[in-house]
Amino acid sequence: MFQGFILAVQQGSTRLAGKTTALTVAARDTRSGFMTTMHHLLMLLGISSIFVLGLMFIKPDLVEKFKKLSPFTAAEENVAEQATPPNLAMLMATPEQVAQSDAAKGQEPTEEDRKMLGNQRQQQWVTNWLAKRYRIASDATNMLVSASYLTAQEIKLDPLLILSVMAIESGLNPFAESPVGAQGLMQVMSKVHHDKFQELGGVKAALNPVANIKVGALILKDYVSRGGSVEAGLKLYVGAAAFENDSGYGSRVMAEYRRLKDVAMGKNVPTFTSAPPAAPAPQSLPAPKSEPVTEAKAAEPKPAPPEQIAKL
Repeated sequence: MFQGFILAVQQGSTRLAGKTTALTVAARDTRSGFMTTMHHLLMLLGISSIFVLGLMFIKPDLVEKFKKLSPFTAAEENVAEQATPPNLAMLMATPEQVAQSDAAKGQEPTEEDRKMLGNQRQQQWVTNWLAKRYRIASDATNMLVSASYLTAQEIKLDPLLILSVMAIESGLNPFAESPVGAQGLMQVMSKVHHDKFQELGGVKAALNPVANIKVGALILKDYVSRGGSVEAGLKLYVGAAAFENDSGYGSRVMAEYRRLKDVAMGKNVPTFTSAPPAAPAPQSLPAPKSEPVTEAKAAEPKPAPPEQIAKL
């Protein structure tokens, strides 16, 4: 009986070993089959991709059809709709054309609007003077002057004040950039005021002349309102609110503003003063993080105290 028990145990061990071997062989065969299938599938996908790329190369019009099938196309379109670029339709229009356009839309310009726009002769005088003073092509200067006047009409700020800040900040260089990150014509800190660029295409629009003028002018108007005067607003704009003085920044802007006023009135104003315009240089005073850090232009003799500008 004992021998029978031993024999039964041996037979059971043999059957168990046979089952284990069979399972191992089946697992190995399954894994091998799966790897073979995946290899063939990847090979098929690769061949298909090469075929599609070749077809797109032969027929470029198929690219648009494939793009429409992509799930990312709708998201890109939504972003494009949100980042609407500035409207440049009336950028080079004369004040008379702007007034006619407003009238066609049923928007009768007010007396303040007419004063902000000035007239074609005044804008041309300002354009010619700035082009000579800062040695810029007349067409480019005309675009900047037109954009400043249109922005001034929209936000109700003196266009000559906008142009004065622009001149002192960047010398009318739309690609000026300071070491601290102030950018463009108005030397706006796009990282600080990124929210103001959202409707104009995002912070990448900081070097777009029209967008930069609009955002810079909005910031300037806000600071003038907060400061209670143009001089106080300029001190905030240059980032010197926490200091006793602004190192003459406000005086330089106001001196340029008075020159532009004389130019707009048809007076003969020299294009070069005792200190001609120079490239932007970093402001010597550190600025609070909450204020825009801007650039100062060449030093000029300090003028008499500026009068108040009632344009807001």
